[in-house]
Amino acid sequence: MYLNSHTYYSLRYGTMPVDELVARAGQQGAEALCLTDINNSTGMIDFVKACREKDIKPMAGIEFRHKDELLFTGIARNNEGFQELNEFLSFHNLNKEKLSADPWPFKNAYVVYPFRKRSLSDLKENEFTGIRPGQLSRLVSSEFKNDHSRLLMWQPVTFQDEKAWYLHRNLRAIGHNTLITKLKPEQLAQPDEMFVPREQLIAHYKDHPQIIRNTEQLIADCDIRFDYKSIKNKATFTGSRYDDKILLEKLALDGLEYRYGKHNKKARQRLLHELEVIDKLGFSAYFLITWDIIRYSMSRGFYHVGRGSGANSIVAFCLKITDVDPMELDLYFERFINPHRSSPPDFDIDYSWRDRDAVQDYIFKRYGREHTALLGTITTFRGKSIYRELGKVYGLPKVEIDDLANEPQKHIHDNHITKTIHGFAQMMVDFPNMRSIHAGGILISEKPINYYTALDLPPKGLPTTQWDMYVAEDIGFEKLDILSQRGIGHINESVEIIKRNKGVDIDVHQVGLFKKDPQVKRQLKTAETNGCFYIESPAMRGLLRKLKCDNYLTLVAASSIIRPGVAKSGMMREYIHRFHNPDEFRYLHPVMEEQLKETYGVMVYQEDVIKVCHHYAGLDLADADVLRRAMSGKHRNKKEFQKIVEKFFRLSREKGRPEEITKEVWRQIESFAGYSFSKAHSASYAVESFQSLYLKAHFPLEFMTAVINNFGGFYSSWVYFNEARRQGARINLPCANRSEHQTVIYGNDIYIGFVHIAKLDNKNGHAIVEERQARGDFLDLEDFVKRVPTGIEQLVILIRTGALRFTGKAKSKLLWEAHMMINKEVKRPKNHSLFFSPTRRFKLPQLAYDAVEDAYDEIEYIGFPVSITHFDLLETKFRGEVSANSLIHKLGQSVRMVGQLVTIKKVITVKKEWMAFGTFIDQQGEFFDCTHFSQSLKRYPFLGSGLYLIKGKVTEEFGYATIEVEKMAKLPIRKDPRGE
Repeated sequence: MYLNSHTYYSLRYGTMPVDELVARAGQQGAEALCLTDINNSTGMIDFVKACREKDIKPMAGIEFRHKDELLFTGIARNNEGFQELNEFLSFHNLNKEKLSADPWPFKNAYVVYPFRKRSLSDLKENEFTGIRPGQLSRLVSSEFKNDHSRLLMWQPVTFQDEKAWYLHRNLRAIGHNTLITKLKPEQLAQPDEMFVPREQLIAHYKDHPQIIRNTEQLIADCDIRFDYKSIKNKATFTGSRYDDKILLEKLALDGLEYRYGKHNKKARQRLLHELEVIDKLGFSAYFLITWDIIRYSMSRGFYHVGRGSGANSIVAFCLKITDVDPMELDLYFERFINPHRSSPPDFDIDYSWRDRDAVQDYIFKRYGREHTALLGTITTFRGKSIYRELGKVYGLPKVEIDDLANEPQKHIHDNHITKTIHGFAQMMVDFPNMRSIHAGGILISEKPINYYTALDLPPKGLPTTQWDMYVAEDIGFEKLDILSQRGIGHINESVEIIKRNKGVDIDVHQVGLFKKDPQVKRQLKTAETNGCFYIESPAMRGLLRKLKCDNYLTLVAASSIIRPGVAKSGMMREYIHRFHNPDEFRYLHPVMEEQLKETYGVMVYQEDVIKVCHHYAGLDLADADVLRRAMSGKHRNKKEFQKIVEKFFRLSREKGRPEEITKEVWRQIESFAGYSFSKAHSASYAVESFQSLYLKAHFPLEFMTAVINNFGGFYSSWVYFNEARRQGARINLPCANRSEHQTVIYGNDIYIGFVHIAKLDNKNGHAIVEERQARGDFLDLEDFVKRVPTGIEQLVILIRTGALRFTGKAKSKLLWEAHMMINKEVKRPKNHSLFFSPTRRFKLPQLAYDAVEDAYDEIEYIGFPVSITHFDLLETKFRGEVSANSLIHKLGQSVRMVGQLVTIKKVITVKKEWMAFGTFIDQQGEFFDCTHFSQSLKRYPFLGSGLYLIKGKVTEEFGYATIEVEKMAKLPIRKDPRGE
């Protein structure tokens, strides 16, 4: 009887989660329920499952609206009808067309119009009019007076109760970005849009039995079912499952010879075992499609990194999907695919940010838009955002909104408005706010994607599902993650720059050689890793030095134990201690020694969580995997998770495990699992780190140029320019005759690219390069002005950043001449002329010059001084008592150092107080790290970027020296002389 119900997926409109809607329907005795969210089918997969569990007949529909105008509601007769509704909505979304008030001629779906929206004579065979109980009195004056054959009972359901109607009003105000007092009636649902007991609802229509019969007949004709067990991905690659098996076997055996040679029996045995499991579980097509994508990208010269659990597979290694050798690392295939896994596997393939779009484009064209879609995601109302949205709705001033958002508990009782806001904020937590796009997930479906969902068209410009990865997994999809990563970009570009600048060809896939390279090992051990993928952060550099890491396997472990959970639990320090003192510790329990000997009894990888849960507590592999996924934020069912936690402790007791040890094991699992990597994932990262290390060790200047050009990394650009200078480069200001749009290197000279000049239009930077390439170097200012059409403002920027210093003239003179040459009110001619009229020349007096002026120009437009250093701008001549490199020789001593702030990491202590870790560089450009405990931080806080005088005690941990800060003061620098 309820043909028009909404969940909170009717964004900023509905107030009930799917489960609550279904539960309330059951309480009212509903035998059937139709979900008709507004302009989406996001909740349908969950809705059908929830209804089946409650023995309620699910019906699928969509309510179509244009802004606030209700056009009609579509109700599917079956799954094909649901597909038709999704196709109708998707067509308008993908073509960015206004929703049509005239539906398509659906073959398997009904259309229901609002009362008096369509005349009786215009209704087609599958079309009806819905009449609400409150509209029945108007029936006698309508054209339906004597003909009820096209009328249906219509009781919309939008909220739980009257309080939820007020929540609905708040959501509508947020949706319309207006004050709650300015909402119009047509922007709101009617207050009676709640569940009414079935008997009461039928009683409203007792005088109109045909309307009841029409409704019952429509309900009887509708049904929707989904199979939640079978795989929904494209079923075959070749068109035949058997042919898929044969092709995959052929490709894998060819790759086996490439990776391992002809006579590795152990590798061959494992390969054949994997192929058997892959075929048995029906994943051959999934592997072949991934191989096809890799084959295409390699044919285009795109570099990729295959990572995630997929790197456990020797088949993936032989197909070149990954570069991680699972035999070397003893990675077990069952972590990637096993019959006990509660979710399908997926491959994560990283590309350069420049190449990913081309790969995605290929996938859509190769497998068809009807069967391919990007994976959506749902952003929710959380934290400060709720208070900000509600604050605007209630007209609070910005200052009060900021205070309320930053410290809601403090301001709850300020007045009745803040109390009201807080009350609704609590109700809105985790409500869907908007649909967005997953970082890289792609689905390739056997059936058309619209069979399962309608599609959106986000700014990315590719069809995107209206539900997220959790729903995709529930229904049986394995996603492919095609991700963008700037680390890959700088590896790729490094190779190109090295070829151009040094004439050397580098094969970055020779990772085996990189692992043995003495120079690479030395750089890793001394943490000379700035710019290197994943291993350049202060915390990671510190960990590498504490471990004295100089090999691949140790780096694989380090890539996982650096994650927050391990450090927080205290197990990172314990791991380092055990690493250096393998005979000076006791295992927590014999099971820990048996299962975790490789990592000294410390859980380092996600697999370790599974092993400990299985072998210590006796959880089966399926439960252990659910536990791992839940802790990784990849499982939604909190009740199921809690049951498994209880089972962990119960089974441990049954096995006779000591309670205190069980609690400690669980503490380590709980603190660790949410942040841990799989071993294969860590190994993939370590491969990429070694590639970066090799390039930096042997071609540091070219490598740093590539890092700068990819604008990606842990630090700001100035830090990478500092690193390039530290490695021996001469950093040159932008130059019209030498620079490119991006930063470029000639020998040991690095020229800053025009892209780094703030306020310089991109088109002007490109125009300079194009003109120079077409007609040669610029001769002087006059030649430049005549050949590059630009206004006075842009020309002044170029002069002040030193880009026209090739003229040999001082900036002051160039600025004077520029104003003489260009009248900013006159448009420049675009066509080049053969003849120019000479410009009048004036003799200027000698003007005063100060290098500090140049430095401030550079700071303003480039972000940091180039011609001198930040240290040269200090008013004091004091540069510190010691250098960063000599700290290790001053252990226990109090020292004073001057450092330029690089980055800060703030953390909350057990006592709920803030402390911080600061990273600085000294006058020589060398890094040093400081610890700022709570009391010190309160008295001597950070005051923004700049140079600081630091006084503190030198301490060390595992041979890594840092400063415990006692006092800190920001140092004054010389004034900007340009305004004097």
